[in-house]
Amino acid sequence: MIADSRQESVETHNASACPVVSAISQVGTPWRLNVVYALQDDEHRFNELERVTDARSKTLSAALDELVDADVVARRMEEDAPVAVYYGLTEKGWELIRVLDELDAWTRRWGEEVPAGPNPRFRDD
Repeated sequence: MIADSRQESVETHNASACPVVSAISQVGTPWRLNVVYALQDDEHRFNELERVTDARSKTLSAALDELVDADVVARRMEEDAPVAVYYGLTEKGWELIRVLDELDAWTRRWGEEVPAGPNPRFRDD
């Protein structure tokens, strides 16, 4: 009962943060972010996403389902033989990439030191 009242107090106090909290809940896991980053290059099939994200099938499947439900990723099926399913970013997903680029810049300026090496988020355009 005390915990419930404390939770309500926190939610009331932080009501203005709710849209941000909601946004983070849609994409805020490392696996979901890895999928979003991988899809900024092009559409990918499930096996290709497994390879580029290094995710296990169950983990990738759950991340894709959540991103499709959040309308960040679109699932497209080609019914030619053999049937092929492709995943790509929606308009909402592309806008998220722009926001993540800003967050990346903020983190590089104010966050911890970023490890050296290639950044898979950036394409060589």
